Amino acid sequence: MTILVLGATGKTGRRLYRTLHDAGESVRAASRTSPTRFDWSIPDTWAGALSGASAIYFVAPDDPAPVEAFVEQAVSAGVGRFVVLSGRGLDSSAGDAFPGMAAADRAVSALDVEWTILRPNNFNQNFDEDLWHGPIVSGRLGLPTGGIPEPFIDAQDIADVAATVLTRGGHHGKAYDLSGPEALTFADAVEVISRAANQPVEFVELTPAEYTAELLAAGVPAESVAVLDGLFAYLRTGQNSAPTSNVEDLLGRPARTFADYAARAAGAWS
Repeated sequence: MTILVLGATGKTGRRLYRTLHDAGESVRAASRTSPTRFDWSIPDTWAGALSGASAIYFVAPDDPAPVEAFVEQAVSAGVGRFVVLSGRGLDSSAGDAFPGMAAADRAVSALDVEWTILRPNNFNQNFDEDLWHGPIVSGRLGLPTGGIPEPFIDAQDIADVAATVLTRGGHHGKAYDLSGPEALTFADAVEVISRAANQPVEFVELTPAEYTAELLAAGVPAESVAVLDGLFAYLRTGQNSAPTSNVEDLLGRPARTFADYAARAAGAWS
């Protein structure tokens, strides 16, 4: 079985590629910058990436427009197993904020071939690889969380789950909510990071209006602001705040803790 990993330079994709490669699986990485090129906005790149692949892992683009056509082309090319990274709650109203992922959920769940959907909480790595890295380094992270806790999940745990469902049977037609082992408020998470990095970091609880204003003042595009506003509006409902046991159930080991993650990543905030 040849496994195609799309978005192979992303947080989960590069970890999944390494995990599969180290396990001796036949795996192909594809992205806009990989030797095997893949670009959602350029359909001419799809066939080369799909050639010979029998299983695929992908994260949908923000734009839902190409998703259905790509899934249909993949099936026609011989892909018989799909593992899709979505987000926890995207099968409900949260899907409005992430239409690409919601479209992928719908497209693969309508297939006659094998499919599995992974729906994780916010990644630990959002604090050190993008999103909140800059604010953490600057010493202040302001977000409109409403004090609702989040069971942050490590990207490597997602990659390990993806590798499991890609290479083993018994997961067809299932959607797994994935989380870390404990729910922390963002203030708690920032405190853990501050101790690990041995640097003062302040968490500030913002109102939604204050958050929007800060993002726009920082030059964040309006469409990205709308996505982030939707993310936190759903987070404040608390519907995703309870940890799940699916990582441990699927891997036979506990999910990684946030404290362990912060200790490993401490250098990123120096």
